Amino acid sequence: MQDDTARRLSTLHRLLFRGTSGRVGKRLVNNDMLLLTTTGRRSGDPHTVPLLYLQDGRDLIIIASWGGRPQNPEWYANLIQEPQVTVELPGRRYDAVAASLAEPERSTWWDRAVAAYEGYAEYQSRTDRVIPVVRLTAQG
Repeated sequence: MQDDTARRLSTLHRLLFRGTSGRVGKRLVNNDMLLLTTTGRRSGDPHTVPLLYLQDGRDLIIIASWGGRPQNPEWYANLIQEPQVTVELPGRRYDAVAASLAEPERSTWWDRAVAAYEGYAEYQSRTDRVIPVVRLTAQG
């Protein structure tokens, strides 16, 4: 999928999710979805993307796959620069801190992510980079 198409679909997903308080867009490919807002590392503006997530108690786990492209997604570069993010779930919005997982925790969650959505294995096969796995921890 072309980057422009992916961005347009992401924007449509975000609008539908927010416009319906998450009733539309809360699930995709049999997985739960969230909206993640990061701060642009160059612009300082908020940027929001829909992402699949897994749950680890109160924490959420997301995958920076970008469909297996050679580079990490922009949202990942943003949260590396500024780990304070906003998470939106149906009926709930809160601030969180993002942190990339290191081994062996990364591999554990990667395997769980692939079990939840087999597309991640395909994405990893398309790129030489190790796809990052990120933990979102609610603040407060």
